[in-house]
Amino acid sequence: MFYIRKSLSLNGSGRLMLNSGFKFPHMLNAKDYKLVGVQVFLFILYYFELPVLQLSFPDFVKSTALALSGFGVIIFLLAMLQLNKNLSPFPTPRAGSKLVKTGLYKYIRHPIYTGILIGLGSFSIYTNSGFRVMICLGLYVLFSVKTAYEEKLLLQKFSDYREYQKRTGRFFPK
Repeated sequence: MFYIRKSLSLNGSGRLMLNSGFKFPHMLNAKDYKLVGVQVFLFILYYFELPVLQLSFPDFVKSTALALSGFGVIIFLLAMLQLNKNLSPFPTPRAGSKLVKTGLYKYIRHPIYTGILIGLGSFSIYTNSGFRVMICLGLYVLFSVKTAYEEKLLLQKFSDYREYQKRTGRFFPK
């Protein structure tokens, strides 16, 4: 039987440390949990369609939006696969992580968020939902705040991150 052992403990500086069978030691603080918590909350809100701000688009716009939504899912999945063992929902980089600068990451620093924004934003148009469009705008603001925090930490962890920032766009290629 396969199982994952997880435990939580406080380290000397008062930060919560997550340990699991996957060598996933994480030095997390409250800001990590708050940012991920808001993200989960927005994803849950997106799931529930509220009949507020109903939009109307021509069929060709809706068809294009559906295709773009699929493109967003492909970007999301490809970026997750390319990040591989470095993947974490938290902004704080994992211990032992490496800076990925190949594949989509050669052009975009946060392609997972790009895929989410394109996929959910386009699906919002396809479903004529102004409510979901508003959630996507909230996700964009959240991802901007979350990546600013994450990049501050990545600058401390990787000496070549500043040069990487200059060559790549945050959510879209430069």
